[in-house]
Amino acid sequence: MTDYRKALDVLRGGGVRFIVIGGLAATAHGSSQLTNGLGVVYAREPEDIARLAAALAPYRPYLRGVPAGLPFKLDAMTIKNGLNFTLDTDFGPLDLLGEATGGGTYAALLPASVTLDLFGGPCLCVDLPTLIRLKRAAGRPKDILALGELEAILRASADGD
Repeated sequence: MTDYRKALDVLRGGGVRFIVIGGLAATAHGSSQLTNGLGVVYAREPEDIARLAAALAPYRPYLRGVPAGLPFKLDAMTIKNGLNFTLDTDFGPLDLLGEATGGGTYAALLPASVTLDLFGGPCLCVDLPTLIRLKRAAGRPKDILALGELEAILRASADGD
């Protein structure tokens, strides 16, 4: 399980520009679904990449599912040359996405984000319609299962307006 407070504090404290997507965003919008990792879309400007690498370095990020001992270092060059990373860290699973399926980059998702208070501080999260679009585009069984509840939350919020 991810220590969400720690993970978000690390990213916020490091000056990383990111948008929360996935299960934590669903929970922030009222979903009862549990998630065990944090998914974020991060800004890919050179200064953002440098801040991201520096913020995560003390927490031993390592590629999830890769045998221990294989050489891997999540530094600015690795992030610049890559795009999406599924990591294990000292604070739990972290999915770093330079681009989200169905949603695009940080810049593309920024207009479809809202600021919510998560674990003691402000965080950008994708808005509910965008989250539904991302889950549908991902098409994984767990995402498909979440769609019914998220769509009901969206309908309820529209009825309340």
